[in-house]
Amino acid sequence: MGRLTQGSAGVLALAVLTACAGSDKTEGQATPSAAPPAASVQVLPADKAGNVPTDQTVLVAARGGTLRSVTVTGKAGTLTGELSADGTQWRSERYATPGASYTVTALVANPVGQTTRTTTTFSTVKADSTFGIEYIAPHRDDTGLTVGVGMPIMITFDKDITDRVSVERNLVVKTSKPVEGAWHWFDDRHVDFRPKKYWPAHTRVRLEARLAGVRGGEGMYGKRDHVLDFKIGREQITSGSTQNHVLKVKRDGRLVREMPMSAGQGGVWKYYTTSGVHLAMSREPVTIMTSPGIGPGQSGYYRLTVYNTVRISNSGEYVHSAPWSVGSQGHANVSHGCVNVSPSNAAWFIKNTLIGDPIIITGSPRKLEPTNGWGHWQEDWEQWLQWSSVKSGLTESL
Repeated sequence: MGRLTQGSAGVLALAVLTACAGSDKTEGQATPSAAPPAASVQVLPADKAGNVPTDQTVLVAARGGTLRSVTVTGKAGTLTGELSADGTQWRSERYATPGASYTVTALVANPVGQTTRTTTTFSTVKADSTFGIEYIAPHRDDTGLTVGVGMPIMITFDKDITDRVSVERNLVVKTSKPVEGAWHWFDDRHVDFRPKKYWPAHTRVRLEARLAGVRGGEGMYGKRDHVLDFKIGREQITSGSTQNHVLKVKRDGRLVREMPMSAGQGGVWKYYTTSGVHLAMSREPVTIMTSPGIGPGQSGYYRLTVYNTVRISNSGEYVHSAPWSVGSQGHANVSHGCVNVSPSNAAWFIKNTLIGDPIIITGSPRKLEPTNGWGHWQEDWEQWLQWSSVKSGLTESL
């Protein structure tokens, strides 16, 4: 290796000195940096979009920052939404109203707190027709909204529903205790909900029919939302056999009453009491009963005023007071299909029965049809699910 000459050593020393001098000059001083760019948002549907489907989710996403607030408003109302945990995305939770205009306003902030406001608009597809709920049960008129453990939720629409999936997904059942259940379509206008097993006693139940803007068919959308709150009472299950002629009432698993009974005499098919899981459908202090299919002057015609009746089917079956058959109650079947009990037992039963209480009759060759009254429990769970568009699931927490 060659020796450094005096000149070359001086150059090296200068280079080192220069480097050291540069380091000392900048030590402890902040390096200037550019301010971060303003944040922005992306909104879907796009600004000024038209004919937007009512079920299209409104999405707002932040770029280079986080969302401070998002509102979606219009004359038809406000669409509520949910913000993601990191504050970068917002999505609407409900359907829009058909034929309505909405304004989306989003406020976004960049990392140093600089905010930017963005406003967009969109309009939804117009409805050719609308649908609503014509009938819903349980209802206050006959239940007081405390019902038995077998009570179904029953909905009848005022128009035929062809988009069953869309409608069923927006029939939300919430409960104070976890319950597995499912909806069941009986036809295009009638859908009912029942649990896989009886409701737990003392459960609070809420139905949220979120139908506003929901597509029910081609060009047809829901008019408005509905909310129904009710409560399940104590568990009371009544059972009896047409062969041993006794009704036994158990409340929360404990026998509270035995009642001698007389069921349908048979002979003619319509005079058999149906076997199966009936539900108490109504409580009537007075009922006028007439012979089915037989008019005045014909053999077998009757017209009776009957007291303290509990209806259990649509084919004219009741549990009711029958003072004329007390001698046969507990021993023989002599009725035209109803379950006869004594006046005192009938008075007790109507007072202690809730709409939706199960009343199980066995021993008869005539079976209760699932569509005869509230014969919902005549189908096992697999049969029930065959007519559900969304199938079973746990209820949401109330």
